[in-house]
Amino acid sequence: MSMYIIDDHPLVRQAIAMLLRRMRPASKVIELDKFSELQAAIIKNGEPELFVLDLLLPGVKGTSAVKDIKTMYANVPLAVISSMPAGEAEETCIEAGADIYIEKSTPANDISSAIHGLFAAENGDDEATVAVGETKLSKRQKQLIVMLDRGLSNRDIAAELDISEHTVKVHLWRLFRRLDVKSRTVGRYGK
Repeated sequence: MSMYIIDDHPLVRQAIAMLLRRMRPASKVIELDKFSELQAAIIKNGEPELFVLDLLLPGVKGTSAVKDIKTMYANVPLAVISSMPAGEAEETCIEAGADIYIEKSTPANDISSAIHGLFAAENGDDEATVAVGETKLSKRQKQLIVMLDRGLSNRDIAAELDISEHTVKVHLWRLFRRLDVKSRTVGRYGK
């Protein structure tokens, strides 16, 4: 299995590659500077276990690369990393299928925590679970539902739980995936 980093900035790409190699030394890390190189790289280097994708790539419009990856590899975690501030860009990426959105200005330990969270979710490494109807939720996930119902933002949740905003995003991603919803607005406003 291989992890694919697609970013046209060599320094960013190399830094993420170093981070991923430290996290999973047994995995192959493939660095690409163009989205158009991805399919050939997968044929050559093997099935993906993670994608880290720059949002602003030459020759790619909007979130089309996110949609393409998720169409081909729906179950492979996809982290979008971008120099654009979170907000509308993050929401658009998540709606397109990204599992998490990370700003390039984020400290390395927060990026590492966010990616660890994606792998933990893929491997089913959840805290103790509690059944809610037909769905089993961890205690943290039940706590998040209560906080979301109170209308708290990611920043407020992070402050209340004394964790980083990126860790909150990973927890929310796991919760939304478990509940098979795309965002926090689905429950209130319908699909």
